[in-house]
Amino acid sequence: MQLLHIDSSVLGPHSASRALSAEIVAKQIALRPGITVVHRDLAADAALHLSPAHLAAWQGGAVADAALGLDLAKGGAYLAELFDSDIIVIGAPMYNFSIPSQLKAWIDRVVIAGKTFRYGANGAEGLLSKDKKVFVASSRGNVYAAGSPAAAFEHHESYLLGVLSFIGLTDVTVVRAEGLAFGAEAKEAAMLQARANIAAMAA
Repeated sequence: MQLLHIDSSVLGPHSASRALSAEIVAKQIALRPGITVVHRDLAADAALHLSPAHLAAWQGGAVADAALGLDLAKGGAYLAELFDSDIIVIGAPMYNFSIPSQLKAWIDRVVIAGKTFRYGANGAEGLLSKDKKVFVASSRGNVYAAGSPAAAFEHHESYLLGVLSFIGLTDVTVVRAEGLAFGAEAKEAAMLQARANIAAMAA
């Protein structure tokens, strides 16, 4: 069994999403001793954004640039890790109402027609196994939950959940800590609640 651990926050040790994703991984290891963990730190080693050169290469064009070749190989590794993993843990902070661009670059390498989804007579169909479990460690400075004044600005969890569902990943658990910018007391309460949710996870 393999677990894919993805972090995308640029805040390093100060990141709430990194702290929560690490605790989710630790909980999964405790529940499933012997599980293999693959860690991708997208902030430390991000994929390039898509370019005309990427599209040309995918269409069979020559790859003359060494950096492009390495980046294409990285994208292939992303895809293989996603297929090979039974559990995916994604650390996803909210940046400017959505996900970090580093995480979006990862998404652009794994949401591929004919590989992770296809179009058929009934529209789009996800090709990844629905048996895969996904955990999202979500962190947000404001409060964006349904009914809150800022709810209309929430293009973060909703976007990520939509993308995951599109490729077949529908067993998704979100562990959320929000209102983190409302002061030390509010941050501590939000993190305590998120950690309690992680502690309560069952196999």
